[in-house]
Order: sequence, then C-alpha cells, then structure tokens
Amino acid sequence: MFRSLSLLGMVMGLIFFAASLTPSLMPRSYLVQGALSGISAGIGYMIGTALTWLWFYLQLPAPAKSLRLARWLIGAACLLLCLAALWHATFWQNSIRILWKMPPIASADPYWLAAVAAATFLAALIIGRLFRLAYLVFSRWLSRVVPSRLSKVVGALLAVALFWSIGQGILLRGALDAADASFKQADALIDDDLPSPQDATKTGSAASLVAWQGLGRQGRHFVASGPTTTEISTFWNARAQEPLRIYVGLNNADTSRERAALALKELIRQGAFNRSMLVVIVPTGTGWIDPAAMDTLEYLQHGDVASVAVQYSYLSSWMSLLFEPQQGEETAVDLFDAVYGYWSKLPRDKRPKLYLHGLSLGALNSQLSLDIYNVIGDPVNGALWSGPPFRSARWKAATAARNPGTPEWLPTFRDGSVIRFANQEHAPDQFAAPWGPLRVVYLQYASDPVVFFDATSAFREPEWMKAPRGPDVSPELTWIPVVTMLQLLFDMMIATTSPIGYGHIYAPQHYIDSWISLTDASIAPQDVIRLKSLFASRFGMTP
Repeated sequence: MFRSLSLLGMVMGLIFFAASLTPSLMPRSYLVQGALSGISAGIGYMIGTALTWLWFYLQLPAPAKSLRLARWLIGAACLLLCLAALWHATFWQNSIRILWKMPPIASADPYWLAAVAAATFLAALIIGRLFRLAYLVFSRWLSRVVPSRLSKVVGALLAVALFWSIGQGILLRGALDAADASFKQADALIDDDLPSPQDATKTGSAASLVAWQGLGRQGRHFVASGPTTTEISTFWNARAQEPLRIYVGLNNADTSRERAALALKELIRQGAFNRSMLVVIVPTGTGWIDPAAMDTLEYLQHGDVASVAVQYSYLSSWMSLLFEPQQGEETAVDLFDAVYGYWSKLPRDKRPKLYLHGLSLGALNSQLSLDIYNVIGDPVNGALWSGPPFRSARWKAATAARNPGTPEWLPTFRDGSVIRFANQEHAPDQFAAPWGPLRVVYLQYASDPVVFFDATSAFREPEWMKAPRGPDVSPELTWIPVVTMLQLLFDMMIATTSPIGYGHIYAPQHYIDSWISLTDASIAPQDVIRLKSLFASRFGMTP
C-alpha cells in the first residue's frame, strides 16, 4: 500500500498536517489535535493525488528523472516543517490558554499526537482505497455495455452513492440510534438527591399536571434547582417571591403540540401570568437550561419571575442541529404560539412582561419561533439569545448589516434601539439611543466556534479573523485555506470544554449585564458588583 502512495499527495498531506497544528479558537488535547491533524493530512493527500491525476489526465509532460532528487528534497523539507510545527505546538496552544487564564501546558505530547494522527490518516487512507476499488469495479463492469469515459463517470457516481448510503444509512444512523438510546437512558435517570417536590405549586408535584417521572433528568434538575425565596431575600435584605419554573419533558406527552399545551396549562395552574415577568425558554439539545442565565434573572427580579421550557431531544446540541433540526424548531414554535396566544389576550396592564431566551441550539430555535409579522401589533418585550449558532438567519442578517467599521465579533446594528450585541468586555447598554418596544440582545464571545464557524472559511478568510480581533482570540491564529475550516469544525465539537467566560460557556456576570439592559432593572452599582461576586464564587470564578 505505502509503496504506491502519491509523492505529491504525501507532500500536501505533510503540509496540511503541519498547518493543522497552528492555533484556532479552542485549545486542543493531543487526542483531539491528533484526530484533526490526521484528517487534515488525509485531505491534503487527497488534494495532492487529485492534482497528480489531473496532470496526467491532461497529458502534460511527466517530470524529468533529473527532477526526482528535487522532489525528494521537497519531501524532506516537508518532514522538517512537520517537526518544527510539532515543536511549536506547545507555544501555539498556550497562546490560547494564557489568554483564557488557564494554566499553560508543558508539552503538547508530540509523540502521542503524531501516533493518533498517523492512525487517523491510515484509517482515512484505507477508506480512500476502498472507494477507489469500488469505483474501478463499477467502471469496469459498465465498460462492457457503455463507452469507456461514460463508464468512468457513472462508476464514480455509483461509488459515491454506495459510500454515502453506507455512511448515512448504516454507520451514521446506527451511531445516531446508539447515541439517542444512550442519551435517553441518561435522561431517564433520577438523581437520588432530587425527590419529587412536595410543594403543590411546583412542577412535578402530586398536584402538578406534569408528571415528575416524565420530566427527564435535565427537566427535574431545572425544576429542583435555582434560588429559593430565602436566598434571594437574604441577598437583598428584603422580601422576595419564590420563582416559578415550569418544564415539560419528552415523555410527558406524545407530540410537541400536546407538550406545549400541557406547559400552558401548568403555567396557568401555577399563576405564572400573575408574575411581573414571564420567560419562554428553548433549552439546548439535551434539554439543559443554563443556570447562569436563569438564576441571575431570578435574583435581579427578586424572584418575581416565571419561566417555561419544553424538551425536544435527548441528543447534544451539535448532533441535534446536524441530524434532527426540525424537532427543535417545531417545539419552539408550538410553545411560543401557545404562550403568546394566551398572553396576548390578557389586559396589557395586568399581564407579565414577556421575554424569550435560548442558549446555543436553543437560541437558534427560539429565534425561529418568533415571527415578527405575527407579533408586530403586540410585540413581546425582548429576547436574550446567547451563543447563537452560525446557522441563525436573523443573527446572520443583523451581523451582515452591521454599521461600517464595527467588527463582526461585536457589531453594532443601526442605532441599537432594537438589536444589541454584548460580550465579556462590552455590556449592551453602551448606546446613546434608547431601547424601542422590542429589545434583542445577542450575547456572544469572539472565541465561540458555535457562533463563528463558517464553511466558507475553507476558501475565504472570515471577517472576524481580521484586525481588530476579539479579546479572547489568539493573536497567533492564521487563516489557512481548507485547514482553518477543519479546525473550526473540531473547535465546534469541543466548544463546551472551555472554561466559563470563554468559548461556548457563558458566564453569569455577562448574563447579569444583559438582563439589566433588557429589563430596565433598577439596581445600584454596588449591588451589581455584589451580585456578580456572588455568582462568581458559585461558579468557581474570580470576581
């Protein structure tokens, strides 16, 4: 096998391997880096092999024998490039870690990294050889009945169809079913320290319309956690209310519409429409709701807030986004329509302010649930969407239409009266124009690959990479065709491994700034500092 390897393919593979070691948005372990480098090398090899094939297909002259020494010298130079990149990998990874206040690593484990990359490359090579074999079998069989060139084209198409069917219909479907079953089992687990609520006003209690068993693990945790009346009252040294949390799991009803209707009935039962604020939440793929978002709001509102969410999947967000995006959108639309339909019929002076919230895939689906044309006569009060995925059409349109001279990672949109962007260093209240009747805040970090992944980065440098860069993006990051796109793809898959306040993990203090701006919360500056310190200590952060 190895004696038949393409020399140009190997040269390109080595160059891609070295390039993949440069930093992107996320710090990478040797396992992740090895897999990324192996796939990068495989794609580089494929490009080099394709160029070789094209050279000979066009019947261009073969390189003279006297140039063989030069080719081997080029190959040796590429090997030296790889060794230099491996030696530099520690510095590149630390350029992110130091920026994120993480302890620097002493070594990038180059030997283990190279071993994982070699194994990954070998697996990719075997798959490529099997594809070539399938192509040859199909084309030779077809050449008996159709012209030679046509048989090659059809043979290639049949090979693609075969491998796509195997990948999509068998391997991917099987892996997805296994993941779904695994997540479903995890979702069904009931934590020993989370008994069903005894308070009749709580979701999942004996008096509740929603069965505790059907909430799922994330739903039970959401309902059972959060600040209590005592905790909120103690912080403010004033009377507070018990926050209302309503959640409906996948197993509480058969369809998304039935789950949304059940959520509305539970909202009414608990008196949620008598609170001053109601938040419609779309959870992440697994049904998780970020406590940094809701706990902070409940403190800010002295507990006078109700929130509601409906689960739509067991899978992690990136898997749900790629393989079953319609389920989240359908559930988000059904829940919003049910809540808004009831809320909009209430007297305007006796109903709560209505807000939307979602993180990650929840932010995407929450945006899809809000049809501006259906609510323009009676708009909701606002929305806080954190870590909006790159596929978010509304976020993408606002970013593309940003004011000239503002960076893509923190744009300003017109006068800021409708849409504002925030990150670690910029709160959404830094605008001269006042808020309008509908307020939208996008909370995003420049280092979040879920937000800034772009498939076009394979052939075009993204705008967010150009100066000035975000405060949490490595200055060593360099755009490299094809490789940068692969790096961002891997970054997206490990985005939730970042420390809080970077990547795809959003910090409570940044939620606090955003909620204050959205809700016009009147809080003294010293109390804001106290609240941020409280949550920083809870989440293990430095105030």
